[in-house]
Amino acid sequence: MAAAATRRYDPERRQRIIDAAIRVVGRAGIAGLSHRTVAAEADVPLGSTTYHFKTLDDLLVAALRQANEGFAKVVRAHGDALTDPARDLAAELARLTGAWLGGDRTGVELEYELYLAALRRPALRAVAAEWGEQVTELLTRRTDPRTARAVIALLDGICLHVLLMGGAYDEEYARDALARILGTGAGSAADSAE
Repeated sequence: MAAAATRRYDPERRQRIIDAAIRVVGRAGIAGLSHRTVAAEADVPLGSTTYHFKTLDDLLVAALRQANEGFAKVVRAHGDALTDPARDLAAELARLTGAWLGGDRTGVELEYELYLAALRRPALRAVAAEWGEQVTELLTRRTDPRTARAVIALLDGICLHVLLMGGAYDEEYARDALARILGTGAGSAADSAE
């Protein structure tokens, strides 16, 4: 009887379910996600997953929100470098993107898989947009909102290209492309050779 009472009071259960969902998606993709697979992964009763997350979209929203923290943490940790007018914004963004891509690659891939799931699952769209809005807000301390959104679109494209093509991240290329959008540089030495 006491064991059942202890089992019911589990303040970390919701978080364990989210963590399990992220592991399931990381291993099997979104197609492999179900309340049953997550319950098994989290080692909780099936009813716990549906108690905390009525639908799979609810669970995906929570997983995406947590996964979005990857790049957001890197940006927040180095926010001073991005807002300091004495620093080269293009170089700082290129460096931070490289640090993020060079970290936990599985986490980066998972973040993009969840992010792109919003194409088919409208419930995820607002959450998918959240990190972009946070980064836009930070970047508008150095540039206008329109340019900030263009920077985010470029970074998304570069990251997706690296992930899909399996190639190495080229920080100098990213810095040069970002400088062009930010209007802070005429480009690299390759421009003068053209």
